[in-house]
Amino acid sequence: MIILFNKPFNVVCQFSPHEKHQTLKDYIAVPNVYAVGRLDTDSEGLLILTDDGALQHRLSHPKYKELKTYWVQVEGSPSMAELSPLLTTLDLGDFISMPAQVRIMAEPEHLWKRVPPIRERKAIPTTWLEIKITEGKNRQVRRMTAKVGFPTLRLIRYAIGDYTIDNIVLGSYLRVDA
Repeated sequence: MIILFNKPFNVVCQFSPHEKHQTLKDYIAVPNVYAVGRLDTDSEGLLILTDDGALQHRLSHPKYKELKTYWVQVEGSPSMAELSPLLTTLDLGDFISMPAQVRIMAEPEHLWKRVPPIRERKAIPTTWLEIKITEGKNRQVRRMTAKVGFPTLRLIRYAIGDYTIDNIVLGSYLRVDA
């Protein structure tokens, strides 16, 4: 069994209680499923859960290089030239990221409002990027955009491989039989 969950902002990717935040248990009443990887509390979008250990391993282990697609709202108006370091390896201090696929995009259609909203500065525009990576290290996308001078304001994981959040309302899930 596979569950595709559209995780809201401020939800912790665990089933056990948390003192400050909602958890997966507040949204998913399916026993014996486990998250494939994690999604930071301050990130939104696709989280896959499964009861299939082999599938969990294939989707999350770096050796399989499963492509992860993120929609990223950054502060500023970067050009592709300014984003070009993301297309090569990038030294993030404790690891060197693999090259990413990056494109500037329009704000995603049918995007839900984030609660609370992102901080906006009237004098500084924001830009949406689509970033695809095969890794998924701790806060990797946020660290990558900050490294090139465009801090992430909002991060939504849109897809892992062929699985997407298409037609999944925020805070809801879709059960897919594997």
